[in-house]
Amino acid sequence: MQLVKGVMANFRLALIQLHVSADKAENLNRACQFVKNATEQGAKLVVLPECFNSPYGTKYFAEYAEKIPGESTQKLSEIAKECGIYLIGGSIPEEDAGKLYNTCTVFSPDGTMIAKHRKIHLFDINVPGKIRFQESETLSPGDRFSMFDTPYCKIGLGICYDIRFAELAQIYTQKGCQLLVYPGAFNLTTGPAHWELLQRGRAVDNQVYVAAASPARDEKASYVAWGHSTIVNPWGEVIAKAGSEETIIYADINLKKLAEIREQIPIHSQKRSDLYAVEAKTA
Repeated sequence: MQLVKGVMANFRLALIQLHVSADKAENLNRACQFVKNATEQGAKLVVLPECFNSPYGTKYFAEYAEKIPGESTQKLSEIAKECGIYLIGGSIPEEDAGKLYNTCTVFSPDGTMIAKHRKIHLFDINVPGKIRFQESETLSPGDRFSMFDTPYCKIGLGICYDIRFAELAQIYTQKGCQLLVYPGAFNLTTGPAHWELLQRGRAVDNQVYVAAASPARDEKASYVAWGHSTIVNPWGEVIAKAGSEETIIYADINLKKLAEIREQIPIHSQKRSDLYAVEAKTA
């Protein structure tokens, strides 16, 4: 694999593991301050967690939902421009035409919104005796792939439960993505079992970097997030990982290392397309 001419081979990525309260204004202000802090440490791409402006739960989505553009996305646009960075705004509850979505927006260094991803796979699970959660009681699913270009690399987006669906990551990789980002909020049942495992699996399967940003853990919340925001390299190694507390983690993304791994184990050219294929049905 050749690096694209003119593309920077290294850049610093920051994941913000934010404590999310019931106060939307406080969440927005804290998020913006953390973005500034990350920028001061050299981050060129900053990621917020899933539902960073709202408690996570079906009973909260309608109350906290906004139009896009709206209050929260305006704040994200302003801080991205002020800091001169690419900002992946975790996700917020979005209201559009009477429907609610779990939506991630992305802003360029000039404050322009360059991508919007609505969570494709809704989190409807039932683990007897441990957790039952049904996002579909209030949310509608997205129906589009979401990718965007930067001077560093092409990036594919998913939200939380989207990471369990390997086909989505494969399609993003086929379309040239070298970094997959998943704002997510796994819980105390699925988190210790699958959070890191899924990230390492998507990274190794596709020989890409994978980053997943979680809210910080709040034991008093009705839905308790696992935390442990993580960045994984294309060899499947965890190169940065948080605990459960509010923090920022960093990793220097090295696209030359990605190219070397793909040359050493050339799975992309060795796929048996005569026997199988994963294909996108929408643009």
